[in-house]
Amino acid sequence: MTTNKQITLAVRPVGFPKESDFRLVEAPVTTPGPGQFLVQSLYLSVDPYMRGRMNAAKSYAPPVELGGVMVGGVVGQVVESHHPRFAAGEIVEGYFGWQQYALSDGVGARKVDPSLAPISTALGVLGMPGLTAYFGLLEIGKPQPGETVVVSGAAGAVGSLVGQIAKIQGCHVVGIAGTDAKARYVVEELGFDSAFNYKSARNYRAKLKTLCPQGVDVYFDNVGGAITDAVIPLLNVRARLVICGQISQYNLERPEMGPRWLWALIVKQARAEGFLVFQFADRFEEGIRQMAQWLKEGKLKYRENIIEGLENAPRAFIGMLKGENIGKQLVKVADA
Repeated sequence: MTTNKQITLAVRPVGFPKESDFRLVEAPVTTPGPGQFLVQSLYLSVDPYMRGRMNAAKSYAPPVELGGVMVGGVVGQVVESHHPRFAAGEIVEGYFGWQQYALSDGVGARKVDPSLAPISTALGVLGMPGLTAYFGLLEIGKPQPGETVVVSGAAGAVGSLVGQIAKIQGCHVVGIAGTDAKARYVVEELGFDSAFNYKSARNYRAKLKTLCPQGVDVYFDNVGGAITDAVIPLLNVRARLVICGQISQYNLERPEMGPRWLWALIVKQARAEGFLVFQFADRFEEGIRQMAQWLKEGKLKYRENIIEGLENAPRAFIGMLKGENIGKQLVKVADA
């Protein structure tokens, strides 16, 4: 254990990222000092937010520096520790980045209970995506029984859970996805009431009007763009728009024109609110506990798409941005 393979940011992408924007390098493994521990990465998460961190523009979090290790959530095992709260052998989750080994002082790290579910779920249904779905829908969307909830990016790590939580709350759920297979998946396996493939639909608004005859009360937005434009005219009075992501916009070289629909928020007395899951950090334990209970009761299902090998993280990331995965996209770095 003398070298640490890392994937760094080589070039800031213009438009859609390419594998050549990343570089696989080797660095020495650093011995932990007082108050630190060393983690071996087991599973690495790739997520849409990472595309924004590759830009130099100011955002809610600092960008990845050129030559710096790519940011990302990791589930790993503590291999050496001089930290009072983390012991060798324990499974932990944190933003340790795209690398085989990472030093941590414990800030932002949490222990993972392997008895709840497979440890990979700490990056999915029992991790950031699950918490995003849980707090975004319940605290921002505030769905009520009998209401209609529309979810874009419905087969993704977040959207697939949003729809299921909405069903638990007694709502009518409509999903928007990028393939026929994804649309069938969210209906036949996850229990959505209906869904459609936006890539084959000629008129988004007409399709939504058919599937949402009572209008839309909650829209959980993961994609933005033309799909969101089509949802807005169908809003009911006092509808809630939960702005979670805008993946259709992340790789554009020039921003699309818009928004063109703010008048509808006035007419319908509707509310649009963006959020970051970290604003609910003091309640993460509550969210994980409830999601784990729903998993145990069979009320939640999840799917993981796993690619083997740290060196394949860029390919997994790019594929995720292209919508190639169903559910949570992970990279397996090592065996536990």
